[in-house]
Amino acid sequence: MKIKTACILALVMICAAGSAAHAVTFPIPSLQLNVTDAKTPDQVAVVLEIIALLTVLTLAPAILILMTPFTRLVVVFHFLRQALGTQSSPPTQVIIGLALFMTFFIIRPVAQEVYDQALNPYLEHELPYDRAFEKAQVPIRKFLLANTRESDLALFVKGADMKKPRTRNDVSLLVLIPAYVISELKTAFIIGFVLYIPFLVIDMVVASVLLAMGMMMLPPVMISLPFKLMLFVLVDGWHLLSGSLLKSFGV
Repeated sequence: MKIKTACILALVMICAAGSAAHAVTFPIPSLQLNVTDAKTPDQVAVVLEIIALLTVLTLAPAILILMTPFTRLVVVFHFLRQALGTQSSPPTQVIIGLALFMTFFIIRPVAQEVYDQALNPYLEHELPYDRAFEKAQVPIRKFLLANTRESDLALFVKGADMKKPRTRNDVSLLVLIPAYVISELKTAFIIGFVLYIPFLVIDMVVASVLLAMGMMMLPPVMISLPFKLMLFVLVDGWHLLSGSLLKSFGV
C-alpha cells in the first residue's frame, strides 16, 4: 500500500509540474544562420576580413612564439632556473609572463611600424589588403633578418630548391621564419651554456669540499644552493641578464 501511495503521489507531482510548465512561458531567442547573395562588394570584403581575422587569431600563438624574441627569452630563463637548481622557483607562469612582457617591449617598434605603414592605412581604406600585406612584411623581415644567421638562412633556401635571393627584400617569409627559429634556439643555448659555468664551478667546489671532509652522504646541491643564490643576488643577476638580453636585440 505504501508503494502504491508513493507512486500515486509521484504521478500527481509530475502532472502538476507539467501544467505549471505550460502555464509559464519563457522568451526563447531564435538564431538563424543563412547564406544570402551579397549586394555590394563591401559586404564581400567584410566577410573576407572576418575570415582573415579568425585565421590570424588561430595562428596567434605560433606567431607570438616563432616570430618574436619570446623563444630566446623563455629558453634562457628556463636554463637559468635549471642552473640555479631551484626546481620550480620562479614558477613557470612567472617565467612565461616575464618573457611575454619583455617580448612586447622589444617588438614594440616593429609593431608600431607595421601599424603606421600597413594596418592603419588599410583600415582607413587607403591601401588594398595585398598592398598592406606587402608593406607589413618590410619591418617584420628586417627584424627577422637582423637576428638570423646566414648559414641557417642558406640551409632553408637550399632546401626549398629556390634561387639565391638577390636582396634582403627577396627573402620569402616561408624560408626566413624557420631559419630565424633555429638561429634563436642556437643563441639561447649558447647563453644557457654561459650561464651554467659559474654555477657549475660552485657545485664542483662544494662537492670537492664535502668529499675531502668525508661527508659523502650529504647532497652537494643542498649546500651549494645557498651559495649560488647569494652569488646571483650579489651580482644583481636579473638586472644583468635582462639587460644583456635586451642588448642582444639591439634595444
